[in-house]
Parts: sequence; structure tokens; C-alpha cells
Amino acid sequence: MSTTPPTARFPGRVRTAVLVAAGCLLAAGCSALGGDDDASSAAGPGGGRTKVVMVTHGGEGDAFWDRVRKGAEAAADKDGIDLTYAGDADAADQAELVRDAVRDGVDGIAVTLAKPQAMKGPVAEARKAGIPVVGLNSGMDAWRSAGLLGYFGQDESVAGRAVGDKLNDLKARHALCVIHERGNVALEARCAGVKKTFEGETEMLYVEGTDMDAVGAAVTARLRQESSIDEVVMNGAAFALAAVESVDEAGSKAHVATFDLDEDLIAAVERGDVQFAVDQQPYLQGYLAVDALWLHRSNGNVSGGGVAPVLTGPAFVTRANAGAVAEFAAGGTR
Repeated sequence: MSTTPPTARFPGRVRTAVLVAAGCLLAAGCSALGGDDDASSAAGPGGGRTKVVMVTHGGEGDAFWDRVRKGAEAAADKDGIDLTYAGDADAADQAELVRDAVRDGVDGIAVTLAKPQAMKGPVAEARKAGIPVVGLNSGMDAWRSAGLLGYFGQDESVAGRAVGDKLNDLKARHALCVIHERGNVALEARCAGVKKTFEGETEMLYVEGTDMDAVGAAVTARLRQESSIDEVVMNGAAFALAAVESVDEAGSKAHVATFDLDEDLIAAVERGDVQFAVDQQPYLQGYLAVDALWLHRSNGNVSGGGVAPVLTGPAFVTRANAGAVAEFAAGGTR
């Protein structure tokens, strides 16, 4: 099928402020409760509304991150929080966005740890300033050592192993796992997980995810070189749709599967163009991260007790259940 790749999947530094409608005012303090048991009767520092910043490694216009942001906005609206969302694929720029939030004296920060080492310093600065930080989406193996209050996402290694098991059930023999961002711990963990449980051959292919045409060309070339590849595993909905075209162009009989989904991807699953997708529920990740900061501030709650992550996936979307998910995907929440 035909798909139009994003023109700038990972743009430069992005700052987008999202102000939500007024709700209950929250207890004073940065990382713990104030003395008032009624959270709705207290205000943030200086009597203003509670301010939360979410900083991700996602680019503007990316459907996946739009869902994360939409969930975060829904929680902020419910909790009466002023939310600022910012994203940058460059690890150094993402780190600077977190430092900006610390300098602004916000009440809470939610952050992704796609490149954990780059975020170590700014997270430490937030902790020193008494600002609670939670993680989402990326950094399952790094959030506790980084000192984060909690984590919301999918265990990517577990998800990868589940995909490997599914490929075994489907009698696949040679899987090509495509990584579109070298060094991204989540993507690396997925493909490593596939390799761990898949009984056939697992081959990694690194591509430049900022150029969708290049991604498609690289997959096409590898399929032409190796006719034994019978499964192409992608790491994003748009990449999976591009891989469908690559399979056609290469004259390959390989199937396409993917991590993550959107409305177009679900339609492709329903048609049978994509064999299955793994849903980590990005809307839920954004929602829970913001809501956890509000719960910690207003009621002292720590999700997962601060020692265990709150898992949002993996869940498989196949042709059998895609219709049940399609309605929510059309609304931008799955």
C-alpha cells in the first residue's frame, strides 16, 4: 500500500506550551505534600497553579508522540495542572529542556530516558532542587538508578521476547529486525528480546530513521539480497507501512510486523498488509505520568512503590481484534 512518510520525523528543538482548564488547586511544596489534607484548597508555590513539564525524545508531528501528549493533556485537564510539553530527538537538547524546567522551578517533571546517560545530569539537578521526576516510555532499566520517582511504559525486552515467541508460533524462520535510531535503548532491547526467544535467525538492520525514503530503500535492498527473510519486524507504525512497500518492491514473500500502531497501521492489520502490531499504549503512558505527579503532590502516592514500573504493554493487535481497537485509534487515543 502507499503511505506518505513524515517530512521531518525528528525536527530540531521544539517547545510547545499546553495550558489546560482550571481545576482543583494542589498542595504546596515540590516533592511532597503540604500540611492541608484537602488538595483542592491549596495552591502551588506563590499561590499559582501547579506546573508540570513533560520532556520526551519525540518529534513534532509524530503520531506516536501525539498520543503520549494527548494522554498527558487529558490528565493535566483532570488534575488542574498547567502542562508544558516539549520534545527533541537530540539527547543534548532534550537534557537542556529538562534543565530549563529545573531553572523555571516547576513542580514536577516527566521525562523519557532513550539515552539515559545524557539525562543523568539534568535529572540529578531536578532532584537536588526538590522536583519529583517520573519516567515514561524509554528507560525501563535506568529509571531507578537515575533516581526517578516512578516509571510508566512497556518492558521492551519482555515485549521483544513476546514477539519472538509469536514468530515461533507463526513458523517464521528468518527475521529482519530494523532499528531506526542507533543507541536508542528501547529499540535495541526490543530486537535483542526477539533474538533471545526466536528459534530462527534474527538479523539486525540499522537505518537512518530521519529519512523515510532511505529506510524503505535499505529494507528493499536487504530483502533482495536475502530471499530467506520471511519476517520484517519494524519499530514504529510509519516504518511498518514503509516496509510493506519495500516487501512489494523487492518481490519478497516476507510478512511485516511492528511495535507500535496508529490508525493507518490498524487499517493495514485489518487488510492483512501487516501481520500484527505490539501496542504499548502511549496515551496511557502520558496520562499516568502526569497523574502520578499529581497524586504524589496531592496525596503522597508513589506508583509502583518506587521500586517497580507500571507496565502499559505489550498487547498484540492482530486481524482478529483490530476492529475493537480501531475506534479508539481514530480518536487519537490508541
